[in-house]
Amino acid sequence: MKYKCIIVDDEPLARKGIKLHLNDIESLELLEEFGNAIQAAEYLRQHPVDIIFLDIQMPGMTGMEFLQSVTTRPAVILTTAYTEHAIEAFELDVIDYLLKPIRFDRFYKAVTKAQDYISLKTNEPATLEKFEPDYIYIKSDRKYVKLKYTDIRFIQGMKDYVMIHSYQKKYMTAMNIKTILTQLPEATFSRVSKSYIINVNLIDTIDQDMIYIGEDDIPLGLSYKEAFLSMHIKDKLLKR
Repeated sequence: MKYKCIIVDDEPLARKGIKLHLNDIESLELLEEFGNAIQAAEYLRQHPVDIIFLDIQMPGMTGMEFLQSVTTRPAVILTTAYTEHAIEAFELDVIDYLLKPIRFDRFYKAVTKAQDYISLKTNEPATLEKFEPDYIYIKSDRKYVKLKYTDIRFIQGMKDYVMIHSYQKKYMTAMNIKTILTQLPEATFSRVSKSYIINVNLIDTIDQDMIYIGEDDIPLGLSYKEAFLSMHIKDKLLKR
């Protein structure tokens, strides 16, 4: 299946970069590109489109104003140089939020999410997730310790060791933060900065650059922010 796409961005270089990524994905077909949102809105009234790559800051009509104006909306992937619109964007039910310059791996991940969304809308069968246990074992102080996921509050990286903060105590184990992340369920644990993994089910509040779990404040790194909000906040944010 070919997914029909348009690009809406007032910067020619930005449109060129997105087109280069599009050309590397065979399932995408670029129909048109627009330098402003007004032209794109008029095009949408007459042509079916599956995916829009949409900039936010544009003259005449911003990307946010465009999203609020269209009644029939395809899957929307925002492309922007600014992070401060992420929560507002997810309230408008966008698929993903990509920061410029856009890496191909993030672009591909966003496209995959958009294709999954379109498949669900057209009632294609979904893939069942495999069953996962609700605990892990770690080696700490010459003992094997069983830790339930619900007891792990957050994990702090310390070079070749990690400190696991549970409700009962702290456990140090010889493993780097990247390795332990690959062995934890993605739906429950998220890396939010260079040195921290958190249990997303235990978050109390989030602000621009900090996550709070109980009395602990954990930094939200800029390079991790968009992926974290997209994966764990977007679909759970109440719409106005």
